[in-house]
Amino acid sequence: MFVKELNRQVVCDPDSPVVSTPDGKLRGVIVEDTYIFRGIRYANAKRFMMPTPVEPWEGVKEAIIYGPVCLEVQTVQPDDNYNVPHVFYPQSEDCQYLNVWTQSINDETKKRPVLVWLHGGGFSTGSGIEHFAYDGENMSRFGDVVVVTLNHRLNLLGYLDLSRYGEKYKYSGNVGTADLVEALRWVKRNIASFGGDPDNVTIFGQSGGGGKVAALLQTPSADGLFHRAVIQSGVVKHGMRFDRGMDVAEKIMGLLGITPDRVEELETLPYWRFQEAIIGSGEGRLGMAFSPHRDDDFYLGDIAEVGVCEHAKKIPVMVGNVLGEFSQNYVFTVDNTAKNSWSEKKTDQILKDKFGDKAEEAIALFKAAYPDLPVQDVLFLDRMFRTGTFEYLKIRAEAGCDNTYGFMFRMEQPIYGGTLPWHNAEIPYVFHNADYIEPSYEPGVTEKVQDVVCAAWCNFAEKGDPNVRTAPVWKPYTKDCHAMMYFDENSYVQCGDAEEALVDFLFANPIELTRVTRQKRAKYFGGGPRI
Repeated sequence: MFVKELNRQVVCDPDSPVVSTPDGKLRGVIVEDTYIFRGIRYANAKRFMMPTPVEPWEGVKEAIIYGPVCLEVQTVQPDDNYNVPHVFYPQSEDCQYLNVWTQSINDETKKRPVLVWLHGGGFSTGSGIEHFAYDGENMSRFGDVVVVTLNHRLNLLGYLDLSRYGEKYKYSGNVGTADLVEALRWVKRNIASFGGDPDNVTIFGQSGGGGKVAALLQTPSADGLFHRAVIQSGVVKHGMRFDRGMDVAEKIMGLLGITPDRVEELETLPYWRFQEAIIGSGEGRLGMAFSPHRDDDFYLGDIAEVGVCEHAKKIPVMVGNVLGEFSQNYVFTVDNTAKNSWSEKKTDQILKDKFGDKAEEAIALFKAAYPDLPVQDVLFLDRMFRTGTFEYLKIRAEAGCDNTYGFMFRMEQPIYGGTLPWHNAEIPYVFHNADYIEPSYEPGVTEKVQDVVCAAWCNFAEKGDPNVRTAPVWKPYTKDCHAMMYFDENSYVQCGDAEEALVDFLFANPIELTRVTRQKRAKYFGGGPRI
């Protein structure tokens, strides 16, 4: 059967395309020579328990539509859905599914690099198909790589630590990460059938997905299941992290009126009861207050607390973020006028209002770090993820790792007369999808930048080195050379401490945020300190 979808021919016959994996046969679709398999189950699990691998099957299973995404405590359509277009999909507690894009199947001689995407949304929300930009077709075709996206257990289903209430719940605070490990085991077992190299797997993720990458680097059971790692806007400075430990479980049980001796009732309680209790409590932060839990067995802990795990030292890592993140309101700034329309006099006055007697110092540090940017941009620089990026780079450098690459995506977006790149802005460029994300598209420029960015990710996946022929030489960040790649219309590499000095200053001298920015931070993080 041949059908047309979005003016492209899609092939989906009874016998084609069918891939034969060690687990069984799967039937997907072909879109312009890219093979796509959606909604592949990679694990089974009971609530709060560790996942188990799928059982082999007879016959052919369909892999044509996406699988359900994890239930969320509260799904709210984002008010920046134009800047970051979202897909809202059916939710289920049964959510261990993945998707594959590749250029060939049933040919294990190809040995393509494999990139496994871990979605954002903290450890509480989101899915592997949540953003338009997560579609792996263009990246697979451009880089001749195999792209995998996936769903896994989130929020209380994946990270509610009940270990104090019985041995059976020993891993309940980490089963969401255990799902990721099981997905990587599925990749190790099956990806050769999709033309991928099981011995060359890169995990990459943004925001909460970057945090998941960082967690897997500290998870011994994931050792050998991936070989490169990319953290995009996924680490914040230690002490700013939202880790409530087992207090979350105690709080939720109290809201539900369930005493410790009745803890097993949580295993069968309808999910809506959790939603009702959390939302009705008025505890805005509680819905996002989930993260992996340190123990001496499964997850060893954050590198800022325990250092770099031995197995992680040999894994090349890219870590970075974007220039603006959540520190600007995307539309209008400070006094409801576009920042690039300000006069020099007006800019000086606003900087003095915000920084007081330290305005000149702020300007000098900004010009040293970014001499080509308008000085008013200092007001809207990220003050959250950038400090975490430098902290992470320094810890790995001090541990003797010479395989860590730092980056910044700083390309101004054309929307609203010029806007600093926002949280998620680099993702379409990574996936080679920026040309159909309206606020990101600038004819002639977008194509050039996404070629460089996507090639850097694909080259890194192939050989652990992100250097691109059409960009400057990108050296690792080490104790002796603090090298940093800055992706822009004309990307460049800078080695030195000018930007680090600026970041340290901004972290030590917080400014009052605009109302819209405060609202956005409260929405994603439940409030918190000024940035």
